[in-house]
Amino acid sequence: MGVHLRTSHFIYEVGSSEFFISFFDTIEIRLTKGLFGKNYPVVLTDFYSGKISLDKLETAEKELAEIRKRLKRLKPYKVVWDKNDLARQPPWGNEISEDVTNLSNYFVPSDGRDLFEVIFRAIEMAKKEKCELIIE
Repeated sequence: MGVHLRTSHFIYEVGSSEFFISFFDTIEIRLTKGLFGKNYPVVLTDFYSGKISLDKLETAEKELAEIRKRLKRLKPYKVVWDKNDLARQPPWGNEISEDVTNLSNYFVPSDGRDLFEVIFRAIEMAKKEKCELIIE
């Protein structure tokens, strides 16, 4: 079963749980040097735990924008599929689209949309609806 983000009235598909956890693991290992939640506390603590409360949505947006900018500097082979086994590779190995040029555009759900764009869209909707954003 796939993971999705939910506001009060909308659902946004993300992909498999392994895929989404890899997103967080890559941020943790490549950008925080394993100090989970110290940098990007809303993304790596609240969001990873399952939700972003209404009062933290703007902070999450800012953290995600900085994360995206920093991931843009890293090559796709730097993806972390499993922080507990850094040698583990995604099921597709190194066979990725030519469109993937760095880690900021590596995470693309099966529907072809950029994961950052999906998350930003979900955050915007949660702000409009004045609700939390939940991972299910």
